[in-house]
Formats: sequence, C-alpha cells, structure tokens
Amino acid sequence: MLGCLDEMKAEETIAIDLAGKTSIADTMIIASGRSQRHVGSIADHITQEMKAKSFGTARVEGMPACDWVLIDAGDILVHIFRPEVRGFYNLEKMWGADRPSGLSAD
Repeated sequence: MLGCLDEMKAEETIAIDLAGKTSIADTMIIASGRSQRHVGSIADHITQEMKAKSFGTARVEGMPACDWVLIDAGDILVHIFRPEVRGFYNLEKMWGADRPSGLSAD
C-alpha cells in the first residue's frame, strides 16, 4: 500500500500499528491528496491495486465527495484526506501516531 500511495504522489503518508490497540484492524494508513480529484484518484488506484493483489473486495466510503475516503480492507484501513479535513479530524493524534512505532513512511 505504501508504495502505491507514493506512486500516486500522496502526501504526508503515515502507517500506524493498531495491533493490541483495537480489533478493527492491524494497520491504519493515513495520507493526504492535494484536491478532491487527487484524493479520488489515489483511492481508485489503491482499490484497483488491492483487487490485483487479491486482497479481496474492500469497502470504500466517501468517494462521491472525496474530502475523506476510507478504504476498509479488513486488517488494513486506509484514510485519504484533503489536508484541511485531515487537520480537522486529526486521526494521528487519536491513534497515537506521535509515538514511535517503526511504521512511518514519508
């Protein structure tokens, strides 16, 4: 996933290890797109990549507006935000991304 996000020029990509923190997923990836169109393109590319790599069918929420798109692939959650929306929700703080985990990616 991280390579795919990098390929699509997603910005400020981080991965948060959720193992032991919640049962909803093992990893949460958060990234930003520059615009609604960019967020939608990144989300579309990620879902196509998941299908190609046999991750199964991921549930996708938020595609019509593309302010915040959530891709739920079971053990992996991918959040793609416009920068303003990401700052408002601040998921990194909620899930403790400020703590070193060894999974951060630029």
